[in-house]
Amino acid sequence: MTITLVTGATQGLGLALAQGLAQRLEPTDTVYLTGRDLSKITAAVQAVPGGGAQVRGELLDVAAPNAAADLAKQIEERHGGIDIVFGNAVMRIGPDDNPREIIDDYTEVNNFGTTRLLKAFAPLLNDNGRLLVVASSLGTLHHLAPILHKRFTEPSSLDELDEQIANWRDAVKEGRTSAWPAFVNIPSKIGQVAAVRILASQHDYLARGILVAAVCPGMINTPTSALWWDVSTAPTPAQAAEALLDLALKPVKPQHYGELVRFGEVVPFS
Repeated sequence: MTITLVTGATQGLGLALAQGLAQRLEPTDTVYLTGRDLSKITAAVQAVPGGGAQVRGELLDVAAPNAAADLAKQIEERHGGIDIVFGNAVMRIGPDDNPREIIDDYTEVNNFGTTRLLKAFAPLLNDNGRLLVVASSLGTLHHLAPILHKRFTEPSSLDELDEQIANWRDAVKEGRTSAWPAFVNIPSKIGQVAAVRILASQHDYLARGILVAAVCPGMINTPTSALWWDVSTAPTPAQAAEALLDLALKPVKPQHYGELVRFGEVVPFS
């Protein structure tokens, strides 16, 4: 019996990941399709084709401080552990959004939500499990001024990284961003990749066949992406999900451990 979970799964890539897992797994397996809107969760579960794994909708707002830990406890009580976790919950930002006005909610979902998910579900991973955080190729130090690199390379724990993210958040709110990129997605994605790297370095999960990694799905044809770029020829969410599902279900490649992986290849952090 395989137990899996996808956050941010009511639309786009998250829904495609949940659907893909359900199709590739067996009727005795379970896919937890999660989101923060019950009506959207219900509609998403109903949209999954039958014949594969059981799809179970669950409320999970990763921005709520205890939500990930509470759901992890429930899953542990029901199943004893978990096999695959996709961290895909994201608050998107549009070209007209003012970073100073949205940065609190943005970091709560994208960054603190990621570290909460890692803390809650990493201890539950069964042997040969997967813990994959959907990030971006923007999540590398190449996109950041060198003076800021140590903010993401020196923390040795997720709590220390959270402190750095909070410092950046406060700098954005107060307009103290001379060295930071104007596009807040860049530090946020770097923070997500850094979180994965820290977790992987803290534990030898690979010895148990567990893959902990950040994943980049590449450009996807979604309404949000279309606000920023021409995505008319980009893959659909279902197409973009294929490489991520392969990473979750095929044998582990040790070189992927703790790294950002795009289309099966490691994207160097620095």
